[in-house]
Amino acid sequence: MPVPLPPPRTGHRPLTLEHLTRDEDGERLHALLWRPGPGWRMVSSAVLGGGTGERAWVLNAQVAHGYRRTDPARHLAGLARAAGAEGPGVGLMTAAEVADPGRAGDGGAEAFATAGISVRGWAAAPGEGAGAVLPGTINIVAALPVALTDAALVNAVITATEAKVQALVESGHDCSGTPTDAVCVAARAPYAGGETHAFAGPRSLWGARLARAVHGAVRVALPAGPRHA
Repeated sequence: MPVPLPPPRTGHRPLTLEHLTRDEDGERLHALLWRPGPGWRMVSSAVLGGGTGERAWVLNAQVAHGYRRTDPARHLAGLARAAGAEGPGVGLMTAAEVADPGRAGDGGAEAFATAGISVRGWAAAPGEGAGAVLPGTINIVAALPVALTDAALVNAVITATEAKVQALVESGHDCSGTPTDAVCVAARAPYAGGETHAFAGPRSLWGARLARAVHGAVRVALPAGPRHA
């Protein structure tokens, strides 16, 4: 019989990040690890642990420019194991610097973002896709201290993406993102006697907070001025 989870605490700060470093491919590379532990459900487009399900950690790892490994999920899983992460998790990667992420919060919603936009454009660009191009990636991780339905988790991904595009446009970048952007939204697992929210659009209570947190985190993470990382 599962042990009931405690009610979510909207005043605490769940996104406590561990900063990791390693030497790889002749470079000193960084990574960010978030280990919230049990009781969290996540939805993600990440190469490792993508989809929807209970996850215990999120790793956002920097890799070298010119990354050529064909097993990124295995690579990320190995990095997580080396850091002591246990159980199922989410792994994202980017060639952008991750040591100093953009961070923002709003009413209990929190987000961090790392951003490289050297390869950017509009999603509905003409022509056929040419496959993923790693350098220049916006990775977003957000956490809500409340439970969401499956539909609301999907809605949260839409909301976070809309907030990302708003931050890009307001920062003077004529694009909707990069070809390899990734997102992970975490919410508390449903618990006995607790409310499970059915909406996470930008005008819902928690969707609005999520949007403002992601918007603020991406604005901080974006490279300043005309020089793009």
